[in-house]
Amino acid sequence: MCMGGSRKQYLFNWFGPPQVTVIMDTGGNPIAHQPQKNTSIPDNPHGNPPQGYVPPQQGMMPSPQRPPNCPPGLEYLVMIDQLLVQQKVELVEAILGWETNNKYMVRNTVGQQVFYVAEENDCCNRQCCGPGRSFVLHVQDNNGQEVMTLQRPLRCSLCCFPCCLQELEVQAPPGNPIGYVIQDWDAFFPKFTIQNEKRESLLKIKGPFCPCKCCADVDFEVLSLDEQTKVGNISKQWTGLMQEAFTDADNFGIKFPMDLDVKAKAILLGALFLIDFMFFERSNNN
Repeated sequence: MCMGGSRKQYLFNWFGPPQVTVIMDTGGNPIAHQPQKNTSIPDNPHGNPPQGYVPPQQGMMPSPQRPPNCPPGLEYLVMIDQLLVQQKVELVEAILGWETNNKYMVRNTVGQQVFYVAEENDCCNRQCCGPGRSFVLHVQDNNGQEVMTLQRPLRCSLCCFPCCLQELEVQAPPGNPIGYVIQDWDAFFPKFTIQNEKRESLLKIKGPFCPCKCCADVDFEVLSLDEQTKVGNISKQWTGLMQEAFTDADNFGIKFPMDLDVKAKAILLGALFLIDFMFFERSNNN
């Protein structure tokens, strides 16, 4: 598919322009807090909303203050230990079996939007290579800014040949690599290594012997490097018989420690999308 205009416009064509949420305190500074279902007006001794206060748009996570050494846009992940990822159901895929670019919505645990994620790919690559295709995923925040880019090169997907294992590069901001997701060869279990920008190993991911389960969630454990301590998990959630049978649109949940480095959280989020393509993105041509 030929793209015209900027990446930002490319994403707007799918989702529409995002609504901007700004919450200011009495000093005119952004408020950083854990999202809650009912966002209250900041404290004011006079009983009126402070000057410049704009109530948050329903469904949008307020933009928190960015801490030092945090890549722009990743401040959303600082006070979060769990995310929900929902893939958009495409009627063209469900009815005609024609593979389209994947689109996802990333939300926090109270249902507020955190990120948009949209695949950039051409028609030939999608139809011929199916779930093994290379891709670029653009991750956009609620202000319409692309905060992460996820790139997967084309690799042989045959598990019996460990010379062409899968890899994903995570960039934040776009063009600046902060880490990698590397597939590890194993005869029985899906395994991955989370690496930082220096290719130093940080964490491991281990999936089940059979990642295809009916009527049940599928869990990939996030482990310490010695694989002895569980620190989180990536879960493919069962979405019901009809959606599972007729579409490849999946729902995922991801958990990690609240105090985990924000870059490591971003890389784990990238691992979720790689796992989706590798194990749950069925080819409609099969």
